[in-house]
Amino acid sequence: MVEPKECELKVKGMDCADCALNIEKAVSKIPGVKLAEVSFATSKLKVITETPQFDFGAVIQVIKSLGYSIEAEESGMTVTLKIEGMDCADESLIIEKKMKSLAGVKNFNINLMTQQIKISYDPAFISVQDMIKAVAETGMRASLVRAKAEKGRAWWKETLQMVFLFACGALIVLAFLSELLGVPHQSAKLIYGLAILIGIYYPAKMGFLALKTLTLNIRLLMTVGAIGAIFLGLWEEAALLVFIYSLGDVLEAYAVDKARGAIRALMELVPKEALVRRNGNEIILPTEEIGVGDVAIVRPGEKIPIDGRVIAGTSFVDQSSITGESIPVEKKIGNEVFAGTINQKGSLEINVTKKASDTTLARIIHSVEEAQAKKSSYQRFAERFGKYYTPAMFVLGISVAVIPPLFFGGDWQSYIYRGLVVFVVSCSCGLALSVPVSVVSATANSARNGVLFKGGAYLEAAQELRAIAFDKTGTLTIGRPVVTDVIAYDTLSEKELLVLAGSIESRSEHPIAEAIVRKAKEADVALLSIGDFEAMAGLGVKARVNGNLYFVGSSRLFIEKGISITQAQSEIFRFENEGKTAVLLGSEQRMLGILAVADKLRAETREAIETLKISGIKVVMLTGDNERTANAIASQAGVDEYLAELLPEDKVEAVKKLKERFGKVAMVGDGINDAPAMAVSDVGIAMGAAGTDVAIETGDIVLMSDDLSKIAYALRLSRRTIGNIRQNVIVSLAIITFLVPLALIGWIGLVPGLILNEASGLIAIVNALRLLR
Repeated sequence: MVEPKECELKVKGMDCADCALNIEKAVSKIPGVKLAEVSFATSKLKVITETPQFDFGAVIQVIKSLGYSIEAEESGMTVTLKIEGMDCADESLIIEKKMKSLAGVKNFNINLMTQQIKISYDPAFISVQDMIKAVAETGMRASLVRAKAEKGRAWWKETLQMVFLFACGALIVLAFLSELLGVPHQSAKLIYGLAILIGIYYPAKMGFLALKTLTLNIRLLMTVGAIGAIFLGLWEEAALLVFIYSLGDVLEAYAVDKARGAIRALMELVPKEALVRRNGNEIILPTEEIGVGDVAIVRPGEKIPIDGRVIAGTSFVDQSSITGESIPVEKKIGNEVFAGTINQKGSLEINVTKKASDTTLARIIHSVEEAQAKKSSYQRFAERFGKYYTPAMFVLGISVAVIPPLFFGGDWQSYIYRGLVVFVVSCSCGLALSVPVSVVSATANSARNGVLFKGGAYLEAAQELRAIAFDKTGTLTIGRPVVTDVIAYDTLSEKELLVLAGSIESRSEHPIAEAIVRKAKEADVALLSIGDFEAMAGLGVKARVNGNLYFVGSSRLFIEKGISITQAQSEIFRFENEGKTAVLLGSEQRMLGILAVADKLRAETREAIETLKISGIKVVMLTGDNERTANAIASQAGVDEYLAELLPEDKVEAVKKLKERFGKVAMVGDGINDAPAMAVSDVGIAMGAAGTDVAIETGDIVLMSDDLSKIAYALRLSRRTIGNIRQNVIVSLAIITFLVPLALIGWIGLVPGLILNEASGLIAIVNALRLLR
């Protein structure tokens, strides 16, 4: 069977769904292409072929013939491989060295927690098969990651390691009993020897394969320790060493697999197949074969298989898997639904708007998997520590065994034993594994609760925050303003004022404009055609109606244009003191009327802000409203400070100044209009991202719902996570600091030293798993 090859290209200029569809169709027609899949959200094209020596250059030529181009840094091929046996930082270091030695490998990113490596390579120099063979040379096994997630196998079925472990343990018990029953010592030694041979197979294999890449890992240390014990005639201790180490290895693998299981649990939220109506027929299809435009039929109690929009039926949907909200949400015609959520009572027909690889849940899973790439300082420390610690312990162990007998007349057997103890007390993955396990556990936990951390770096940054800046509209407020008052001047009636204002604002996408248009429609007035429409950022808009030029906007706009607002000053002050926004309408000569617009605070705003203030966070509101309106809203919300009359570009400078005053600052917004201010903050927090691809991409922390209380949850989780990591780092270093000196002065033996070492590593990993709860 031919192993499929896969490449991934980033396409420039693919700015619409139709463009993506055209590229997909054209590439699918290339002879040898088994699957072509385009993600419009990420602008990436995935191509899979089973044809040997397939020319991926043909794909690039087809893309260019359609008028698109390939981004330079992505012009090579990319492949993601699953690495079985990569369970510790030492193994990832072996893979790293092997990849660096391969010609044609441009770049790679190793994810220990998902046991995957993403490789960018030049197919002119190296093939996927070459890379798989190179991994096999390390004693590990590589395979292509399929588009369809594989169900995780039980940890004890991964290898025969468990069988070997039980056999080793049984033989040790047999040897021990035989000695008690008076069996000759040579016979018991033979049984111990057989136990050592069986138990040492896996660690010795990985240790010596690592040595081929000039890497000293903990398995090699343990193997040398066991062999050394045999040469000293300590067969019982050698057998116990092998058994205890192998047992610790299996338990650590099980514990780490629990964290990986949290990611698999997210993947399993989506049903494997769904009932689809296509060309008038109802058929059951695998989820990954459902296309945009298909109609999915979801019965009561079933999971929704794909993102889409309801076109028939009414029901309540449990969206907790996406937003973390426990209360089911009513869904009717026109509402969005998300893959992985649960339909409760009614039957729904859903028009599919995204492929399985592009759904909101798929992007959440991708973000959780990629969280390891953006590492905290603790992750970087653990990796650097592991890189130098094992070789240092190897040198120290040899030095202890050789130098005292050679130069100071020490007893060879005694000091060789001490050197072996140094080796075995160094045999733990606890520090190297506990840190990434903490990060994956925390990010998987938060994803289940509707909060998405984009990496360990942001988990760390969040717990260092001293101030949070909130955009007002759509963040502290609901984001759906309503017109509360209409005042017309001169001979203009309120209805005529609404006609003019609604007609002009119908071209604007601003929330206030939408409120005015809604009010005009509610008044049942006919909107007029307009010309020369122009939006003036932070001020308002202008347009011509029936040949006359009109302005709609803030007081600042009218003052700049030299239009008197004296007659309306008292009403403007009144509205602003009530927390309303006064929108003025006028011609080039005079002001014609005022519309007061109010946007309600979210129900949870004041409580959420109070919680943040209690935790020591300074809360600042940023708004384009004038001083009086901003002051009224700030008082209602309970923020510490506010900055008013800010143009969009002013918010960037405001965040920079807040960073100078307070240190670490977060910016909370919708991830779209606030993207520049979020980019300059230390942590950008995007709200209401369910169904919004841009917000998911923009935020460092993403709230899938519009619930402000989730910010306090995110900060608490970040503090717990970093506290958990610190505990693990301190305990791991303390055990090393305790055991190594004891080994050097001969106060601890091989077996007790290994038991304490393995126990400390396992405790650190189990402690990290607490973050899953």
